[in-house]
Amino acid sequence: MRIQIVDAFTSRPFAGNPAGVCLLPAGPWPDDHRLRRIAAELNHSETAFARPLPAGAGTGWEIRWFTPLVETNLCGHATLATAHTLRQEGLLTGPVRFSSRFSGVLTAHPEPDGSLTLDFPAAPGTEVPVPRGLTEALGVAPVATLRTGALGDLLTVLPDEAAVRAVRPDLGAIASLTRREELRGVIVTAASASASAGVSGEPAYDFVSRFFSPAEGIPEDPVTGSAHTALAPYWAARLGRTDRMTGFQASARTGLVGVAVHGDRVHLTGRAVTVLEAVLRV
Repeated sequence: MRIQIVDAFTSRPFAGNPAGVCLLPAGPWPDDHRLRRIAAELNHSETAFARPLPAGAGTGWEIRWFTPLVETNLCGHATLATAHTLRQEGLLTGPVRFSSRFSGVLTAHPEPDGSLTLDFPAAPGTEVPVPRGLTEALGVAPVATLRTGALGDLLTVLPDEAAVRAVRPDLGAIASLTRREELRGVIVTAASASASAGVSGEPAYDFVSRFFSPAEGIPEDPVTGSAHTALAPYWAARLGRTDRMTGFQASARTGLVGVAVHGDRVHLTGRAVTVLEAVLRV
């Protein structure tokens, strides 16, 4: 089995979010235990497994995503990485439709400039009271908290960009909170300090975020495409934007996600870079 490591939502290696990509042959899936073991061995926030489907199936490929601990419902950066790999392998010349077990049909469109645009279901949030222990776990009082429905995240709005960048979470407390509240993870976000210019030489962006999911084996995710399906409708409404916006994820690796809301769908645009190719020997 060939494995590729792809840095997603970045145009340069060793930035963005690394994902494992395993393109499988046609036929039945390997058993789930083997897929989990491979994902744990790679130890990236997500590993995507994709297999081609027969003609007439309605989609070209089926995709699944695993963290080092569990299978997940949706992953943006590993889907982008998979579409990038298909293009690099000469298997993608136009849009590709992925079927998924939990999130329906997902489409990746190659753009003329070399980027890729993902068409994902939107995850608008519903405002809820601040969960018990969240302020203490983050070290800052939220302005608002919203649950994101089937996505399973808690969208947590902080006072400003500086507060987002300064968060040093108690990951044990975050893990306990997400298990208690039946959440995948916690998104922290704020409007950009300046939408017209980046910070410390970074490109301009409209909002900033970070993502923590320690209970699923992801202490802090470098760039979380799926979280932007909730961030996009939230900031489009808050900022009164109907055009494309850019989100900046302020992890140590950083990454940029172009977002645009189209009704109940969100388009996520980004680039990817292959940094490693390997062969699984066992």
